[in-house]
Amino acid sequence: MKAAVLKVRGEPPAAGEFPDPELAGENPVLDVLVAGLNPIDLAIAAGKVPAREREHPSVAGVEGVGELDGRRYYFDAPIAPHGSIAERSLVERESLIELPERLDPALAVSLGVAGLAAWLALTWRAGMRAGESVLVLGASGIVGQIAVQAARLLGAGRIVAAARDRASLERAPAELGADAAVELAGGELAERLRAAAGGGYDVVIDPLWGEPAVAALAALSPSGRLVAIGNSAGETAAIPGRDLRNRLGSIIGHTNFRAPREVKREAFAAMAAHAAAGELTVPLRELPLADVTAAWAEQAASPHHKIVLRPR
Repeated sequence: MKAAVLKVRGEPPAAGEFPDPELAGENPVLDVLVAGLNPIDLAIAAGKVPAREREHPSVAGVEGVGELDGRRYYFDAPIAPHGSIAERSLVERESLIELPERLDPALAVSLGVAGLAAWLALTWRAGMRAGESVLVLGASGIVGQIAVQAARLLGAGRIVAAARDRASLERAPAELGADAAVELAGGELAERLRAAAGGGYDVVIDPLWGEPAVAALAALSPSGRLVAIGNSAGETAAIPGRDLRNRLGSIIGHTNFRAPREVKREAFAAMAAHAAAGELTVPLRELPLADVTAAWAEQAASPHHKIVLRPR
């Protein structure tokens, strides 16, 4: 079958042939309709995720939408050496989430790794309540774009989008529902973030870490919570302890890998319902599997759209 084949650790995959998966117990083989590409795929291929380390050759990709017995399912647990970026994939049966009939598979796969990171950070980890103020750092990325929309759908009182890309920020209020936008570049960031909130933030969604996280923590409201879901702006952050203690603020970690399966299933179903109703959108770039090497490089450059690969 056609697949995105990883042959050497640290190198991008190339389109090629790979043995078809065989049934293993109750775990099914799905005909893959689309596969999503994410930063985690690059990290796994580079050997930066020990829990997902695998021998090569193997197939890249952790999430996709596939068809089984005439029904379409989202999945995020392909069984090694198989991955999602292939014509067929062997997956853990318990990872299957059936899609609503009206939901486009390319949009559905965007609600998986990226969508769950945003939605679960707000709900399962931060426990966001209606009326609370929310700051979304990295709002130009897919996780950030979904987080802004999710905060609105969940009833946030005020939403501020923050990013470096000015064009994306200009779209955030009009297209995503943000109340204000703050450019991360420039000085006095904490003061500008605080001013945009009209006070402080109850919840901060942070895929960046580094200096943006430090500034956001300084703009927390009393008992505010920052949910750390990534570190694209830096591996470390110099956090003043006294200020955080005095605010009774919290730093909360999140990874989709540690979320209970039922929590993920409920979150995905909620997003899917909103997406099917046109209330949650994601900019998409669809490419054939043959272009996977170029797509890999595009993902490494942090695009402001979701890259979706079609194996057929």
